[in-house]
Amino acid sequence: MLTLADYSPEEIDYLLELAEEIKTKHKNGEIVQPLKGKILGMIFEKSSTRTRVSFESGIYQLGGTGLFLSSKDIQLGRGEPISDTAKVLSGYLDGIMIRTFSQADVEELAENASIPVINGLTDDYHPCQVLADLQTIKEVKGSLKGKKIAYIGDGNNMANSLMIGAAKMGLDVAIAAPEGYQPSPAITEKAKGFAVGTEVLVTSDPVEAVKDADVIYTDVWASMGQESEQLEREKHFANFQVNDELFSYAKTDAIFMHCLPAHRGEEVSAEVIDGKQSVVFQQAENRLHAQKALMVALMG
Repeated sequence: MLTLADYSPEEIDYLLELAEEIKTKHKNGEIVQPLKGKILGMIFEKSSTRTRVSFESGIYQLGGTGLFLSSKDIQLGRGEPISDTAKVLSGYLDGIMIRTFSQADVEELAENASIPVINGLTDDYHPCQVLADLQTIKEVKGSLKGKKIAYIGDGNNMANSLMIGAAKMGLDVAIAAPEGYQPSPAITEKAKGFAVGTEVLVTSDPVEAVKDADVIYTDVWASMGQESEQLEREKHFANFQVNDELFSYAKTDAIFMHCLPAHRGEEVSAEVIDGKQSVVFQQAENRLHAQKALMVALMG
């Protein structure tokens, strides 16, 4: 799983159905361990709360073991080629999850590994998050097709993956970002190529994006590695906060989503993220179930 662009709508739907089944059994107290004895290596060049805890808890609940591998603790951090690391780890593990900066590094790892590789996040894509997002929308709204998701904020890895995931699964998607911070034109065109009877819109007008939306989504204005740009970004994104006023342009039953961590008072007001239409913690929990489904599908 390097990017959702590689998966057909049928494959994504299968993963969502499997995630729903796994979640239901988990909630009912059933112990399901199809990955008994399997080991997932988890390489982290970017720190995380949700990615680490959900993958490590998930592989344990499925009967396997998660092995945390900080880039500071393995030879990647001392210059060992990614190809060598991939071949060595393939002899020890049953799967690799990597959370890093470069998408090219994940692709090189996958090309040289003989075991499944999961993209836990790169600067370009965040496919595991979008699987959980789609699962959440389906749970709350009952279906995906025909719904509209509006993403307000930085045209980052979340915007990229949401465009692709939404287009694949029959949702309209509108991205509102300031000029100079919009998603990659190449990835935008890729997403448009997946849209059948739906729209992929990129605009600099947040109101245009949220009009008649079923879902409003945002992310931090400065992602990990962009901390030095925080003050400059705050100036450009000042009119892109998701608040009650912006929310009023969406459908009355619209839900609010955020991949977390959130900065209340910046990209989203406290009233919205802590309000009755927010599903951010249901969304965060679904990282566990969606990723368990992914691990079962790839490693089982």
